[in-house]
Amino acid sequence: MATIEEALEIERLERDIFRGASTKTQLVRTFGGQVAGQALVAAVRTVEPRFQVHSLHGYFLRPGNPEERTVYLVERIRDGRSFCTRRVTGVQDGAAIFTMSASFHVGDAGPEHQDEMPSVQGPDELPDASTTTSPEQLWAMREWEHWDIRTVPQDVVTRRDGVVSPQQVWFRYRHALPDDPVVHICTLAYMSDMTLLGSSKVTHPDEPTQNASLDHAMWFLRPFRADEWLLYDQSSPSAGFGRALTGGKIFNREGELVAAVVQEGLIRTLRGE
Repeated sequence: MATIEEALEIERLERDIFRGASTKTQLVRTFGGQVAGQALVAAVRTVEPRFQVHSLHGYFLRPGNPEERTVYLVERIRDGRSFCTRRVTGVQDGAAIFTMSASFHVGDAGPEHQDEMPSVQGPDELPDASTTTSPEQLWAMREWEHWDIRTVPQDVVTRRDGVVSPQQVWFRYRHALPDDPVVHICTLAYMSDMTLLGSSKVTHPDEPTQNASLDHAMWFLRPFRADEWLLYDQSSPSAGFGRALTGGKIFNREGELVAAVVQEGLIRTLRGE
């Protein structure tokens, strides 16, 4: 399947209009991470290099057709000395399928603190998904063959009081990426949609549901590399009314908190005829 470079490829049609690549996929809908990643690449192309992405907030409005290319319209909301803001709308067949606001910051000095990374099994202690015989994992491996994704078994997941639906996943891009921090940020934006909604199914493993991302927010906190191991520490604080709230903290192997994600998704019970 597509490499991350192919998945995030966009071409400039006009000053603030871009068109994303359509890639080979097994999915019936365009992968949300690809739409978010391409939208972020489009936004980055309209700001000065001294600004770095620090947050994004996106809404998935309609299912995308994976066989069609998506056009991204960028609005320059604000250009300040320290911050600038862009709004991006992804369009297919004249209808918006995704909208996102992205904020950029030059970086300042200030106090520092962070939560500790949970103590979990390291990725080297977990099997490579490429060696699996599980039909579900084999399907995912074919779709995301360039990613090394290793889920911590539920019987050894770090448990915390009051957290009802925890999930922990190690991941990295399998191939070396350029040193440009923007590449790693956009790659992580792509990856952040993967597995997160699954944390809402931890306490309902046998209940058949229809699942889809509804909205997605992300904050980039410290430098990182997406081609090195990252721990996605996930949970689902609430589910109800056909929706689930999920969140994740992303740590590097040194224990630095590099990003945080919050997402609400559709988790609708499938009823028999």
